[in-house]
Amino acid sequence: MQKQEQTRRRIVRCAQRLCLEAGFDGFTMDELATQAEVSRRTLFNYFPSKVDAVLGGGEPPDFSSPELAPIAETFRSGGPHGRLVDDLGELTRQLLASQTIDREAARSRRDVLTASPRLITVIHERFEEVAEQIVGLILEREGADFGTVRARLAVGQLIAVFDVALESFSRGAADDPELAELFLDHVRLAGDLFTAP
Repeated sequence: MQKQEQTRRRIVRCAQRLCLEAGFDGFTMDELATQAEVSRRTLFNYFPSKVDAVLGGGEPPDFSSPELAPIAETFRSGGPHGRLVDDLGELTRQLLASQTIDREAARSRRDVLTASPRLITVIHERFEEVAEQIVGLILEREGADFGTVRARLAVGQLIAVFDVALESFSRGAADDPELAELFLDHVRLAGDLFTAP
């Protein structure tokens, strides 16, 4: 498993480096395979497309998957804390904790996104898919009377907190908290801002 993770990280780093050097359309998957020292077949086993290789991941998470369904069910049933904001924070924290995100990749990803507007569009679309899933979970939990607008506002705030946490994480040192814990700290800070007199 560790070897697979090292290979995955090597591919992502090579893809991001090539993207920064040549632009997103300036290299092929064959060139990426050569740079990452893997076969074309291995490359496609890890990442089905160039976009996925550069961004370091594939499809957005699915809360109906076997790994995430129990977390979603706890949230739907009003847990784990019984307060929507805290439970949204915990839901997202667990989602982030299930992924491997290192600081070097986060920094490189930020640079790649800054240099490639096309990738920003892809990231936005993926965020929208996840956001709609979470909106659905909120409405299932709170009931239709809660309102779609309120649910979207809650998720919008969550995304804003995530953006700030990701930026803090990418600028942090090796011994600073991991992204999942940093995100939860930022959720608490945001909560304090909204409840401050």
